[in-house]
Amino acid sequence: MAESSSLTWWAVTIGIVVVLLTLDFIIAARKPHHVGMREATIWSVFYIVVALVFGLFVIWFHGGQAGTEYYAGYIVEKSLSVDNLFVFLIIMTKFSVPDVLQQRVLLFGIAAALVLRAIFILIGAAALSLFSFMFLVFGLFLIYTAVQLARHRNEEPDADNALVRWVQKVLPTTDEYHGTALTIKENGKRVVTPLLIVFVAIAGTDVLFALDSIPAVFGITRDPFIVFATNAFALLGLRALYFLIHGLLDKLVFLSIGLSIILGFIGVKLIITWIHEDINAAVPHVPTGISLSVILGILVITTVASLVYAKRHPEATPDVELSQVEGEALRED
Repeated sequence: MAESSSLTWWAVTIGIVVVLLTLDFIIAARKPHHVGMREATIWSVFYIVVALVFGLFVIWFHGGQAGTEYYAGYIVEKSLSVDNLFVFLIIMTKFSVPDVLQQRVLLFGIAAALVLRAIFILIGAAALSLFSFMFLVFGLFLIYTAVQLARHRNEEPDADNALVRWVQKVLPTTDEYHGTALTIKENGKRVVTPLLIVFVAIAGTDVLFALDSIPAVFGITRDPFIVFATNAFALLGLRALYFLIHGLLDKLVFLSIGLSIILGFIGVKLIITWIHEDINAAVPHVPTGISLSVILGILVITTVASLVYAKRHPEATPDVELSQVEGEALRED
């Protein structure tokens, strides 16, 4: 799989990501508007198809093992991103983001996340190549994250991270949205609008998400290129997926349990890898094919169980209401 990490593959993949992200900005965000189910479905299917087709090229040029690693990593990232969407929904609701501005917030957050995750991936790859005990560190961290996720699955995440609180303390802010403006002049002074605060909240939250999602993919493959590709394609479809399934998020009541099991499983796999390399080579690796089967099985079981539970207990899954505003409220200040 060494060839997949060549500069050519990196350049091609980054080029595809930049083109798709630019297309998203041009077509979807050039004019703020409400995203309907039809538009969200079309874009969600488009990004999933792009990710699947990219995996076929990985198989074609680099073999089935590389392809299996890519698809397993993509499924893990996509699954974690669905859980992350619930936090995004809470942020949007807490800051009363107008419905027609939400996709712009998500797009800027995705762009920032891509840059930050690329940096984290390079750091993680360097650490793993220099220090094999990092497999143990990553494994223990994922197991800890899995336990915390399961313990606090019924608690509402905090939308005010430290970075948001710092920005609100340092920068003068206004309480009202002014279209897509990030800053305005108020009483002769430049102040930031809530939209900028929301951008910071989304980007800061994604940094925390990256701390478990990137080690999770490194538990499937050591190739930083595949780790980057799976993160990039999972993030690119996040905007459309948000509007497609936000009505279902509260119904996926067992998703956090399923994700905690997946993170725990990958954490154990990383520890086994460390034992194999540093202590006893007779201890076998967990094949990627088995990992893929386990991950898919857990996701299917938790999703079906969640939907069945939501149908039988509708009172336990209240819908989260998103803020709505009239179109004229979006005029530029």
